[in-house]
Order: sequence, then C-alpha cells, then structure tokens
Amino acid sequence: MESGKRILIADDDPDIIDLLESYFRRGGCDVTAKVNGKDALQAAEAGKFDLVLLDVMMPYIDGYHVASEISSRLGAEAPKIIIMTSRDVASEKGIALMSGANDAVQKPFSLDELDAKVKAALGS
Repeated sequence: MESGKRILIADDDPDIIDLLESYFRRGGCDVTAKVNGKDALQAAEAGKFDLVLLDVMMPYIDGYHVASEISSRLGAEAPKIIIMTSRDVASEKGIALMSGANDAVQKPFSLDELDAKVKAALGS
C-alpha cells in the first residue's frame, strides 16, 4: 500500500472497520471510518479521498447509492471506489460498476485480495 493515501471506509460492522483501519494505517494511509451511508457520503463530499471502501448493506443509504452519488456529485474529482459485499460478487459486480465503483470484493475477503484490488484501483 502506498503511504500517504487517504482512505474512507464505510461499513456498519465494527470488526471490519477495526481490521481495515489497522491494516491501512500500518501501511501509512490516513483512514477515516463511517458506519452508515449518510455519514460516508457527507465525508466523501467534505474530504479529498483517494479511495472509498463501501459496504453494500448499510443504514440510511446503501453502498450502491453512495457510490452513485459520489461519482455524480464529484465527477472527475471522485475517489476510486471498491464495493464490499457479502452477496455473490459475480452477480453484484455489474451493479457495482454501474453505480460508479471501480471494483467489488466479496466478503469475507483476505487482506491480500483486498490489497491487490486497492493497488489496482489506485494504480500503484
């Protein structure tokens, strides 16, 4: 992971937030975490993030809607987005891409798998 990247994590599972915060901070990233879609969307609009990791099923606004809003509101300035879902990623990836996400990963995932997707999305 490239040091200095700003990552927004949005997931309503505190264990996943703890795991990802710890992992990316050890890699030198600046991490912000939110537990619902509404707060994630507000944070994405207020801050300049390089990447957003979005759970699909969250309170208030689901991850697909958040991804769509980030993409449409921020346009060319939008961060890269990776959807995290416990649903079958083979059938969900198309929806993720249509919503403005760059990729999707199925839960449970390995940190190596997620790291590879993050590096690919960030071009590092």
